[in-house]
Amino acid sequence: MNHTQEDLKREVDVVGLGANIINIVVGGGIFALPAVVAAQLGTASIFAYLFCGLLVALVMFCFAEVGSKVTVSGGAYAYIHTAFGPYAGFLTSVMFVLSTISADAAVANALMAMVGSVNPWFQTAWVKVLFFALFFAGLGAINVRGIKQGMNLVKLLTIIKITSLLVLVACATGSVNTTYLAIEEIPSLGTIGKVCLVLFFAFQGAETGLSISGEVKKANKTIPKAIFLSITGILVLYIAIQTVSMGVLGSDLLLHKENPLGQLANQVFGPVGLSIMTAAAAISMFGIVTGEVLSMPRILYRAAKDQVLPIPQLASTHPLFKTPYVAIITYASLGFLFASLGGFEQLAIFSSATILLVYLGVSLSVIKLRKMVSDTKGFKAPGGLLIPILAVATIVWVLSNLTKDEFIAIVALVLGLTILYLIKKKVSKNK
Repeated sequence: MNHTQEDLKREVDVVGLGANIINIVVGGGIFALPAVVAAQLGTASIFAYLFCGLLVALVMFCFAEVGSKVTVSGGAYAYIHTAFGPYAGFLTSVMFVLSTISADAAVANALMAMVGSVNPWFQTAWVKVLFFALFFAGLGAINVRGIKQGMNLVKLLTIIKITSLLVLVACATGSVNTTYLAIEEIPSLGTIGKVCLVLFFAFQGAETGLSISGEVKKANKTIPKAIFLSITGILVLYIAIQTVSMGVLGSDLLLHKENPLGQLANQVFGPVGLSIMTAAAAISMFGIVTGEVLSMPRILYRAAKDQVLPIPQLASTHPLFKTPYVAIITYASLGFLFASLGGFEQLAIFSSATILLVYLGVSLSVIKLRKMVSDTKGFKAPGGLLIPILAVATIVWVLSNLTKDEFIAIVALVLGLTILYLIKKKVSKNK
């Protein structure tokens, strides 16, 4: 087997990495967001998608460049740690994992709520806790046994999810009423920015999918290819979904914020379509958590290996399966704990804001690493420093749309983590 210096197996190809990115990005959000975005922007919703797509494209150019040079596990954490050192790496690893676990908990609760709407027995408190225990324990066990087993499950769920959405878009196209799509008013940049903070939740996830880069074959070529193929496909799919949703349902789209695509399927196929799309949404939610449990433990593993996180056990690999099994078990356990505590409100914005800070760090890493690394084999974003500078400026502008309370919460998180890092550094020095 082809092992890395981390004692992990390089078994992931372009299809596998692309499927992992698509599976995580196309999560539960897109099944609900068409109505949320339409409520804010109406038929001008396309502008928010294009703006988010532009932001993601700029950032993904940065990810592709840095990812082709820094090919160890950890994704965004490894990139920022390499460029800016242990303090930045500590902030990134903790914020990244906290935001993702919170998002996983929200998705798991949304999945349980969907199941509970069919059978109220699943809304019972002890049943929910038992479900979360089996859910996260099962995903943890699959991923401990090997990257190949976890990747096969991701590929299967991605195929089911994307196929159901493509079939819906294709069949709904013939029912589109073009008068519903006429743009009556161009929204202001401020309005688009506020909507983007919510919509961006449906675009984030590529950074998580790249956390398995230490197990990717020919990483300097595979990572850029997988990023561009997956992100381009996702943007086209999202715009198509928003267009047919508005074109078929018109103003009625705003009446179905809980399950707009289910209502779209009901309009196109009848009651059976509603049932199928609801099931597809449940599978999608299951799929995103599956991808996170596959990917995120690699950040804990890499940060512990770099001694950025003071828990050396997280850097252990299974002697037989060659997986970071302690990190996987730890992440799955935290997922169970957070899910059991419940809660969904504000998670989308908190998660988006935190990930945007990570994106900001990756974009700045491109500038720093061009001075540090003279590797000509990897991918290089065109236009000199134009793309990373535009990415930084766009991210800062989107973050400026946070409310005062949201901004204070993010600053408090950074300050709290800074204090913890200084304490950790002091203790390590004394030892």
